[in-house]
Amino acid sequence: MASEAPSIDALIAYVRAIFGEGFIPLHRPVFEGAEKDYLVDCVDSNFVSSVGARVTEFEKRVADFVGARHAVATVNGTAALHAALVVAGVEPGDEVLAQALTFVATCNAVAYTGAEPVFVDVDEDTLGLSPEAVRRYLEAHAEVGEGGACINRSTGRRIAACLPMHTFGHPARVAELVAVCDEYGIPVVEDAAESLGSWVGERHTGTFGRLGTLSFNGNKVITTGGGGMIVTDDDDLAARARHLTTTAKAPHGYEFFHDELGFNYRLPNLNAALGVAQMERLPDILAAKREVARRYAEFFEGRREAFLTERAGTTANYWLNAVQLASRAERDALLEYTNQREVMTRPIWRLMTELPMYQHCQHDGLANARWLEERIVNLPSSVPAGWLG
Repeated sequence: MASEAPSIDALIAYVRAIFGEGFIPLHRPVFEGAEKDYLVDCVDSNFVSSVGARVTEFEKRVADFVGARHAVATVNGTAALHAALVVAGVEPGDEVLAQALTFVATCNAVAYTGAEPVFVDVDEDTLGLSPEAVRRYLEAHAEVGEGGACINRSTGRRIAACLPMHTFGHPARVAELVAVCDEYGIPVVEDAAESLGSWVGERHTGTFGRLGTLSFNGNKVITTGGGGMIVTDDDDLAARARHLTTTAKAPHGYEFFHDELGFNYRLPNLNAALGVAQMERLPDILAAKREVARRYAEFFEGRREAFLTERAGTTANYWLNAVQLASRAERDALLEYTNQREVMTRPIWRLMTELPMYQHCQHDGLANARWLEERIVNLPSSVPAGWLG
């Protein structure tokens, strides 16, 4: 620890120069717009639950921002992902290609459908699902059967979807993933929970696959307290997503008839009111977060630690800034030293294959994911107080 402390002390001083004194969280929400006014208006209207004008407005604002034809608001990002997988056709007994280096909600959404994740490696530079690793896995294990279904020869099960996640807001090679999956007739559903404001060229993450999902949890770029969104350009998929997430209730003036098993996943108007106000400040929030990332990149330039920056041709939202340490020992030293001094840092997630409910799942060895798990640390990434003006 003694040899590491001076370097970590310099980092702590740099972080405090950005965020100030006292406890510094990893990511806090910022409410410096019309949030209070819109919440009061919502309460005054008496429309605080899943019926209200703010839900529709929030959906439109998000759809317009990401460039999708449709957006369907849900109570959280996990609900959005679960519903999107169902809409994409994932059924009990199926398999879904996913990454082991992710937040557990990604895989939980697969499990909720009755399907099972198959873990494929990530790219080291994006931390996202690798199209080359997916191709290698499919060439080794998959074949397209009669009717166009992709079958895993090892298990006899259908590979029903591919589920990449844009880690910390850094876009995965999603266009390449879609191209590989198209060869095998596998629909792509993007977990874009962390990547609102991230782009590949001029195209927003979440709009490459058949469906994409976003999250507005309290720790995301913008928040509705709890909330999520399904985005798609497909009219039929959007209609089915909206139907399923509102308990599959058939339209009628007063009768209650539900024509299939649905989910009570509709976002309340109260949360949507908060989201509308947050969307109004989104460009300023993204600009502030890019400036924080620029300062981190400046600090780490020339040091042995490697700061994760956006790859060429992409724009990252820098939701959570990340640094790559030389070893697990250095990672652990940084985590312990900073957290003891009230500067919150966090390791990347433990691999899904190390969790009891997913230990049995198939995987391809996960060489990059295992290497990254031992070295990646997240740094404080909030919008500093007062930066929005």
